[in-house]
Amino acid sequence: MTKQLLIYGNATPVSSERHRNWAIDATADLNFAKTVNSVPLTAVEFFNAAETYPVVFTKNGDTVIPLAVMGVKPETNLFIDKDGKFTGTYLPAFFRRYPFVFSSNDDGANFLLCLDETYPGCNTEGKGERLFDDEGKQTEYLGKVLEFLKEYQMNFSRTQTFCARLQEWNLLEPMEAKFTPKSGGEEIRLGGFLAVNREKLKALTPEQMAELVKSDGMELLYTHLQSLRKFRELIAKVGAEAK
Repeated sequence: MTKQLLIYGNATPVSSERHRNWAIDATADLNFAKTVNSVPLTAVEFFNAAETYPVVFTKNGDTVIPLAVMGVKPETNLFIDKDGKFTGTYLPAFFRRYPFVFSSNDDGANFLLCLDETYPGCNTEGKGERLFDDEGKQTEYLGKVLEFLKEYQMNFSRTQTFCARLQEWNLLEPMEAKFTPKSGGEEIRLGGFLAVNREKLKALTPEQMAELVKSDGMELLYTHLQSLRKFRELIAKVGAEAK
């Protein structure tokens, strides 16, 4: 497989034949994510993510997905330092599942566990956690990886349902952040994002409002709206002035 999903260099299906003697030596090195300035979120992450990042939405083909904005310039993540260390308070699950990922060739009917073989922690010297034992059976470590990814996929599916409702009710509108570097230069525009239109939200029918409240969607939307204030903190990190 070619590079996919922002951070994966060579995601290969995990098998006891190919990976019998492979182990994963996990490190705190997040250099794989240092050029990613926004990362997909699941709905259950909104509350933790919103304490640090603006939580926005974006179009991905015909669908909408939530994002945590981690930088205001292309290919710059403000929360990963020059040594690849994470400096924020909440690391999105999209990054935490790396170097593993589920892949599907049938629109999500079935999923295949894959491993990014370019991950520096991959080895055949037994360093870290092995994927399979000497008999080719999956280890406890690999079982926990599978459980984490299953939970992630379940939360992702629920998030898709939530976002589909926002599209159906036409609640989202384009948004743009503008800032000017204090060192001088042209105004920089950060766009491509969507935010909830407050007036359209207020204009929902009582039935729609009730549905949002019952599904915890209303709390998610207000968390999203409150998090937009975090753009000023991101802009301040790069020594700029918001407009």
